[in-house]
Amino acid sequence: MAKGYWISRIDVRDPERFKLYAAAAGPAIEAFGGRFLVRGGGFEALEGTARARNVVVEFPDYDTAVACFRSPDYQVAYEHRIAASQDEHLIIEGYEGDQPAAGLIDGPPTAPGAAYWVMRLDVHDTEGYKPYLAADALAVAKYKGWFLVRGGRHEAVSGTARSRNVVLAFADYETALACYRSPEYQAALAFRKAAAEGEVIVAEGV
Repeated sequence: MAKGYWISRIDVRDPERFKLYAAAAGPAIEAFGGRFLVRGGGFEALEGTARARNVVVEFPDYDTAVACFRSPDYQVAYEHRIAASQDEHLIIEGYEGDQPAAGLIDGPPTAPGAAYWVMRLDVHDTEGYKPYLAADALAVAKYKGWFLVRGGRHEAVSGTARSRNVVLAFADYETALACYRSPEYQAALAFRKAAAEGEVIVAEGV
């Protein structure tokens, strides 16, 4: 079964109130089997704009991710977040399809130091986007990236969302940056920029 994810971009206005959110949200997320992949930390905006804080939480499945957000305990915590910040909060289904790096690695990196691409895209040329999907696989395989999210059903529970969302896991921050800057990915990127617009960040894992 595909996992579920929360993807959040946050600008904190009231750090003290936000601490109340963080303290209350942690136990609520843990109760539903959630684990933080990204929780603040360093990041670099490679395309478009970014907010100051980025969060990715992984759940056992999409329905559990939705249930956690709607739970009374989390909603009590979320009131603090709403009061303390401006954000986009997306719940999205994970990806279970083919992986370019299958055969090179057995699954996404789980060791400390993992890093992630977080992408929000609006595709305006579906046919023009297809060559990008084929070309980016070369770079993802070479740098042993693993798709956690690749499209999939989603719900924007706060703020706005773009129509396509992607999360890629890499062994470490340096590898994630090297993949993006590689000749292979830059060749693919030319196709994507002609067919879509959006934001891309590389974020340090927890």
